[in-house]
Amino acid sequence: MEPQIEQELTKRERVELKREERKHLEEFTMKKRQFKKTLKWTSFLIIFGGIISLIVWFSIQSEKKRPGELFTNQGQKHIAVGATHIEYNSNPPTSGPHYATPANWGIYQDELLDENLVHNLEHGGIWISYTNIATSTIAQIEALAKLYPDKIIVTSRSRNDSKIALASWTRLLKLDQFDEKIIVDFIKTNKNRSPESNIQ
Repeated sequence: MEPQIEQELTKRERVELKREERKHLEEFTMKKRQFKKTLKWTSFLIIFGGIISLIVWFSIQSEKKRPGELFTNQGQKHIAVGATHIEYNSNPPTSGPHYATPANWGIYQDELLDENLVHNLEHGGIWISYTNIATSTIAQIEALAKLYPDKIIVTSRSRNDSKIALASWTRLLKLDQFDEKIIVDFIKTNKNRSPESNIQ
């Protein structure tokens, strides 16, 4: 307020005027603080939401890029040896009811029970099975499996409907011939992608 106008006011009016000015200044300062606080939290929430969205997006993209057909998870129920159970939704199976004891990791010339091997998949393993292939191809599969001894099982399996099948938890890739690049990619991408991957 200009000095001349202020002098024309009484002392009481001047005090009241200054009080009003202080009040307006305090209200303005408070609104400014609230605006800054709101802006800060809004920015935080936008950034946090963006980060979560990116994580979800990358996770979905990662799942899409994993080799093999994705099958519905049929659960992890343990059953007694010889007990009947629901029919597996893939051939060979990639999840579902299984025996409490998994097979030892390694290479087998004989067939093993699906119910044991599903447990291996639950622990993050890769199961390579084959049927009606040449001895030389079996040798190639076994030699490759020896390069990745951790959590790999190789078996013959007469019920396969493809010559070579690569199975992990809820993932299956079928091949008509040996392809080292595809098999190695499947192993590296799908190993330990399971509910109990920390278990050996």
